[in-house]
Amino acid sequence: MVPDGRHLELMRHSWNEVRARAAAFSRKWAAAGYEKGETQSFYNDFFRVFGVQRRSVARYEQHVRKLDDSSGFIDLFWPGVLIVERKSAGRDLSNAFGQAGEYFDALPEHQRPRFILVSDFQSFQLHDLDAREVTRFTLAALAENVEALGFILGVQRRRFRDQDPANLKAAELVGRLHDALEAAGYGTQDLERFLVRTVFCLFADDTGIFERRDLFLEFIETRTSQDGSDLGPWMALLFQVLDTPESQRVTTLDEDLARFPYVDGDLFREPLRIPSFTAEMRKRLLDACRFDWSNISPAIFGALFQSVTDRSARRARGAHYTTEQNILKVLGPLCLDDLKARLARLLARKDSRRRSALRAFQRELGQLTFFDPACGCGNFLIIAYRELRLLEIEVLRALRPPPGVASQEVLDVTHLSQVNVDQFYGIEIGAFPARIAETALWMMDHIMNNRLSTEFGQNYARIPLRVSPRIVQADALELDWSEALPPERCVFVVGNPPFGGFVIRDARKQRTTRAVMAALGASGARLDYVAAWFLKAGEYARGRCARIAFVATNSITQGEQVAQLWPALFGRYGLEIEFAHRTFAWGSDARGAAHVHVVIIGLRDRPSVSPKKRLFLYEGSTGDSTEIGLKRISPYLTDASRLGNPHLVIERRAKSIAGFPAIRVGSKPVDRGIYIMDRRERAEFLAAEPLAAALVRPFIGGFEFINGVERWILFASGAEPDTLRSMPQVMKRIRAVKEYRSCRAGNLAKSLSERPTDFHVTVVPKSEFLVIPEVSSERRKSVPIGYLKPPAIPSNQLLVIEDAPLHLFALLASRMHMAWLRHVGGRLESRLRYSSGIVYNSFPAPPPGARLSSLEPLAQGILDARAAHPESTLAGVYEPDLMPSDLRQAHERLDRAVDRLYRPKRFFTERERVEHLFTAYERLQARTAASA
Repeated sequence: MVPDGRHLELMRHSWNEVRARAAAFSRKWAAAGYEKGETQSFYNDFFRVFGVQRRSVARYEQHVRKLDDSSGFIDLFWPGVLIVERKSAGRDLSNAFGQAGEYFDALPEHQRPRFILVSDFQSFQLHDLDAREVTRFTLAALAENVEALGFILGVQRRRFRDQDPANLKAAELVGRLHDALEAAGYGTQDLERFLVRTVFCLFADDTGIFERRDLFLEFIETRTSQDGSDLGPWMALLFQVLDTPESQRVTTLDEDLARFPYVDGDLFREPLRIPSFTAEMRKRLLDACRFDWSNISPAIFGALFQSVTDRSARRARGAHYTTEQNILKVLGPLCLDDLKARLARLLARKDSRRRSALRAFQRELGQLTFFDPACGCGNFLIIAYRELRLLEIEVLRALRPPPGVASQEVLDVTHLSQVNVDQFYGIEIGAFPARIAETALWMMDHIMNNRLSTEFGQNYARIPLRVSPRIVQADALELDWSEALPPERCVFVVGNPPFGGFVIRDARKQRTTRAVMAALGASGARLDYVAAWFLKAGEYARGRCARIAFVATNSITQGEQVAQLWPALFGRYGLEIEFAHRTFAWGSDARGAAHVHVVIIGLRDRPSVSPKKRLFLYEGSTGDSTEIGLKRISPYLTDASRLGNPHLVIERRAKSIAGFPAIRVGSKPVDRGIYIMDRRERAEFLAAEPLAAALVRPFIGGFEFINGVERWILFASGAEPDTLRSMPQVMKRIRAVKEYRSCRAGNLAKSLSERPTDFHVTVVPKSEFLVIPEVSSERRKSVPIGYLKPPAIPSNQLLVIEDAPLHLFALLASRMHMAWLRHVGGRLESRLRYSSGIVYNSFPAPPPGARLSSLEPLAQGILDARAAHPESTLAGVYEPDLMPSDLRQAHERLDRAVDRLYRPKRFFTERERVEHLFTAYERLQARTAASA
């Protein structure tokens, strides 16, 4: 292996040669026009234009039984690739296409081609059925259109599309082969490596890596027996040949095997147990061989493979496989947008130094390095590589002299491309995904080489694979990242690290992550898993000006995690947020993968930050974003330009910074549900124990409060002992709770077992009290807060404020407070999670002198509007599309009044409200610190 080699080997036929033969073909057949008499000679010559013997790929007059049971004959048929339908000169080609379509419908699915070519000898129409494109040209213009027919050479125009049906079909075919091999007892590690090698062969067979198309298919079809008994040995020999240079192969090598090229790149190097095949397993491999792999996107190559493995294992690993559109949301503001803008300025130059500047830009592209420390199957690296190659092609196109203009400078094919896969580095914990990432990068390399070929008329491939991407198999949280790539050589750190909150991690992972985060400066122990990657990246890139961009769960920009993570990133590692995408739904190409709500955060070393920061905002579920330019971005992904401290974080507080009444969590019984009853259970209990009626009280949590669900709890604390002893059913439950608590681990449970009538947390208000559900739908414009009265007991899923005045209800029900909650509160999935320490106690009140009493009639107006709909629950009246007009208007009046208390100038957006509140919080915080 030559680690820094950039060797390009010419294939047998360059596009210039093909064009020259096409021009000669056009002159020879300029007078052709008779369908029956000349078709076969015409197409024998036609295929020779591309250096292909027609008889090796296609046959004439293929008999077909059409769907209407009539018979027909395809003029020329290349199974799985091409139908040609010929008419005499001057005939209607639309009829020819219709006839070809009838043949297409009648063919078995695995033989249906992607292309239909119809012609009257002088005019051609090439229909690409997958791309739904038609290329029209005349015989005289064949030389200018040979690239459209590049599929004959295995070179095709690429269409990069998410959720392409071809990808899904490929996944299904690989899945069937995987299942058959697995069912036969073929070991997992060998199975994975065997599949990677096999799919590379399938891809190579259809894209020109193997010099003649369908070489692999024909080898399996013709050299292996139908019962599959010798397929394994033949595959073992093939893998050995693909790993052996032509000069080192034995002279007695089988002739068909000798036609395969030397691949190298370590792909076929390691020893591998080969499976034994059956006839059915051979059929499944042939089904995959007959599929057209030329349209498969290497960018989702990994997702394709993961779709045939266990989904629960994928979820446990926290992996999510991403669409190209979403990957570009990361790569665009990280580097591509800037590179494209710089190239546009270079291309617009007219001065004498334009060419040298373009050359310097190309050299820079060849020196950029990308490092994904959680690369999985390599999606981010693959897309980044593709985009660099596309930029380079634009540079080379600009450097090429215009047609007819003499130039002493010739673009040497052996040095044409300076961007290569060895600029891409990754860490991946699994051996299988790591190998997939390498293979997919090689696949993308070949595709981009083909694209370069069509631009410059020199068809070449980097075969053997002299240069490799650098994917290290290791646990990224335990590895020193400099072992994968020295930080002084790193330009971009990028990726989609594993998702997973603290509570879903196993004990070992919790311990490891806690230790890593503590060592790297995080102050909290319950950070989401993804936070560790941010801290490791900060340590890795500290002071080196590398740029970092990660996808992350939105929880690290909300709630208590902000104060635990971001001070380390800002202070210890000197980073600044350069761009960010606020919360949006992160889609996936992987079958069965979850859709999660994420943010994208781009970081850079503070001394080198750009003057303009980019923030992308999302409204609704369309996935479209609006970009705004800012001077500073806060860790809550808001405008921090007007803050004295742009790194301001909201810390958990024990008391309200605004002097509001105390808030606390409701009752927590710790009873395994023994004391809790639904309507039926309560009726049965009181029928057996009627004297206990006064002890059974409404027990209301957030769900019950919002949805009007009835639930009760046995509250025996404080009752006279003799009274309780006289109630057998009550005593039965008390003893059951005592036994439950005594069997639980921990001192708290054992202590509670000695007081079985007490709750762990006891909140039993004696007068009317205000409640706030802990969790509420993000779709609601307002959290449905309200008042409860005794004998109701609030559960720990409600936050309770006793003696709360109406003006406090008004502030907490306003959209001003909702804006605060949405931006600083935590989330449960996408739902809003209210917390006392972060949301309530940190919420800034209107400035001193604001007449809060003016809000009380407006608050009462909301309560009256709710009461006007006694048949509806709070869930019903706060359903966004069903909210009654009187309640909506009552909220609008309140919102306008609250806004005016904060400032006379109107607020137009939620973002304006949040930025104003952050400024107010900073002032209150400074005032509180000064008076302490």
